[in-house]
Amino acid sequence: MKLKIGLIWRIIIAIALAVGLGLVIPKISEGFADWFVSLAATFNMIFGGFLNFVVPLIIVAFIAPGIAKLGKGSGRLLGLATGFAYFSTIVAGILAFFAATAILPGFIGSIGNDDIENAGRAAAESFFTIEMTPIMGVMSALLLAFVLGIGMASIGSKSMLAVFDEFNVLIEKVISFVIIPLLPFHIFGIFLNMTYTGQVAKVLSVFAVVFVMIIGLHLVMLTLQYTVAGTLTKRNPFGLMKIMAPAYFTALGTQSSAATIPVTLRQARETGASEKVTGFTIPLFATIHLSGSTITLVSCSIGVMLMNGMSVEFSTYLPFIFMLGVTMIAAPGVPGGAVMAALGLLSTMLGFDEGMVALMIALYMAQDSFGTATNVTGDGALAIMVDRFTKKDNAVAAKTNLEPEQY
Repeated sequence: MKLKIGLIWRIIIAIALAVGLGLVIPKISEGFADWFVSLAATFNMIFGGFLNFVVPLIIVAFIAPGIAKLGKGSGRLLGLATGFAYFSTIVAGILAFFAATAILPGFIGSIGNDDIENAGRAAAESFFTIEMTPIMGVMSALLLAFVLGIGMASIGSKSMLAVFDEFNVLIEKVISFVIIPLLPFHIFGIFLNMTYTGQVAKVLSVFAVVFVMIIGLHLVMLTLQYTVAGTLTKRNPFGLMKIMAPAYFTALGTQSSAATIPVTLRQARETGASEKVTGFTIPLFATIHLSGSTITLVSCSIGVMLMNGMSVEFSTYLPFIFMLGVTMIAAPGVPGGAVMAALGLLSTMLGFDEGMVALMIALYMAQDSFGTATNVTGDGALAIMVDRFTKKDNAVAAKTNLEPEQY
C-alpha cells in the first residue's frame, strides 16, 4: 500500500526539517553549512524564476475561460449569483484588512522589527543565476485575459473557448505535477535560510498569531453570511450553519471546493433552497466564491508585509481586494490554487519579492483547508439569498403576467 502524504503535511515536514538542519549543520561544519544553504538558494532561484514565468500563463489560462463561461446561463439567476459571490468576497477582504491591521502590528512589533525585517531573504547567494523572463507582465496578462474572456462571452465563441479550455487543462497540469510537488522544497530552502540567520523562531511565532486570527475571521464571516440569509428567510442562522456543517468538515478533508460539491449541494437543499437554484449556484459558487480564501490571502499578505517592515495602507489594499475578487475566478481547483492565482497581484500591487512570496505560500498553505471549508459553507448561505430573491422575482413576474425568465 502506497503511503500518500498530503501537501500540508509535506510543507510541515519541510519546515521542520529546515529548522532542524539549520540549527544542527552549522554546529557540525560551517563550511558545509554555507555550501548546503547556497545549494538551497540555487534551487530557490530556479524555482522562483520558473514560478514568475508561469504566473502570467496561469492568469490567462484560468481567467479568460472563466469569464467567458460566466456569460452563459440563465440571465438574472447568473447575475444574482455572481453579484452575491463578488460582494461576499469583497466584504471578506475588507473585514480581514481591518482585523489584521488592528491585531497584527502589536504582535509583530513586539517581536522586533529590526530582526524580522529581513525575513524570507536568502542568507546565502546561489551558485549561479538563470534569467527566466516571463512572456508578458502580470497586468498585461490580466488585461489580455479580460479582453479575451469578455470577447468570447459576447460573441459566444465555442472554438476559442475550446482552445482556452485545453490551455487551462495544460497549465493546471503544470501546477499539479510541477509547482505543487516542488513547493515543499522551495519552502524548505526559505526556512533553512531563515534558521541559518537566526530569524525562524520570530517568523513562526508570527505564523501562529496569523493562523489563530484567520480561523476567528472565518467564523465571523460565516456568522455574517448566515445572519443575512436567516434574516431574509426568517430562519435561525445557527440552525442553518448546523445543517451546512457536513460540507465544512468534508472540505477540511478534501481541501477542494469542487470535490465537496455533492455534499454542499445536498446540505444546501436541506436548508430549504430550491433544487433549481442550488443545482445552478452551488457548482458556480465552488468556482467564483472564495470569501474564506480571500480572508486568508489578505491576512497573510499583511502579516508578510509587516514582517518585512513595509507600510500597509487601505488606499493600496482596496484596489488589491477588488482585483482579488475577480482573480479568484482563476483559482485552479487544486490545493493552494487561490494563492497561485493571486501571485501576480501580490507582486505587482503589493510589491512582493520571491522571498515574500515563499513565506506567503507557506503561511497560506498551513490553513488552506480551513479557507476552503469556509468557502463551501458560505456557498450555502449565498444559495439561500439567491433563492429568496429569485422567488421574489417570480412572484412579481406572475403578478405582471410575465414568464419568470422574461421578467
